[in-house]
Amino acid sequence: MNDTTNRFASSDAQPAPLLPTAAAPRASTSRLIADALRAAIVDGTLAPGAPLRQDAIARHFSVSAIPVREALRQLESEGWARVEMNKGATVAPLSADEAREIYEIRSALESLAIGLAIPAHTAATLRAAEKLRKAVEREADPSQSAALNEAFHKSLYAPAGRPQLTEMISTLHRRGERYLRLKFGLPTYKGDSDEEHAALFDAVCQRDIATAQTLVASHLLGTGDLLYRFLTERAQAEALQPKARKPRAPRKARAERESGPSDTPTIESASESDSWPNTIGS
Repeated sequence: MNDTTNRFASSDAQPAPLLPTAAAPRASTSRLIADALRAAIVDGTLAPGAPLRQDAIARHFSVSAIPVREALRQLESEGWARVEMNKGATVAPLSADEAREIYEIRSALESLAIGLAIPAHTAATLRAAEKLRKAVEREADPSQSAALNEAFHKSLYAPAGRPQLTEMISTLHRRGERYLRLKFGLPTYKGDSDEEHAALFDAVCQRDIATAQTLVASHLLGTGDLLYRFLTERAQAEALQPKARKPRAPRKARAERESGPSDTPTIESASESDSWPNTIGS
């Protein structure tokens, strides 16, 4: 045997696994928990600032604390949650700056995507996009409108055949969904959005790349500016309201908090009678 063949194990040898298969079930569990919490944050079940109680989440999913901690770390890395040592995890607040930035980035990426997609559109893809546009127009529920809106936009970009660009846009859609629901909750702006969708679709049908790129950028930047103003004004109004005094924690709870940091960020505990999602978002 030469040096090259010596690097490979013989056929009788037990092959070493390339991936840590033992960790896969736990990783899958943590992803499921993270997905469930993310969905609850997006649809408003878990409001901004709501505590994410580790023990309540673990009881609901019948799991140990380990996959719950992993799920919360994942949500923290994605910007959905905040985890503070000795204080626990909470749903991340809505940010006017973040909302505006998400839509600024979307405007750049989606202008590129629609320019690449228009030459590849067919009669069939245009029919599918038109069906989704009309569905968005008819839908009155903010939650359903947000989902249909994403599907409509993606249908305009799909013929571009750029999977990495598509994934980047999808990530921003997910990050911006709970902000978009605010917009669709404002009836006057729902009509404006529908009109902008119709004009954008017409430009795509006419193969007018420059106009389509201008319209999609204006549509998204306008949404970002709207959300920025709305959230800024709401924050200013809330700041003017008198703050209610928080009740003092029970002596036992205070003693536990003052006993020192644990190995990982701890989540505020809930009583055994608490259940999902009330305890998690209470």
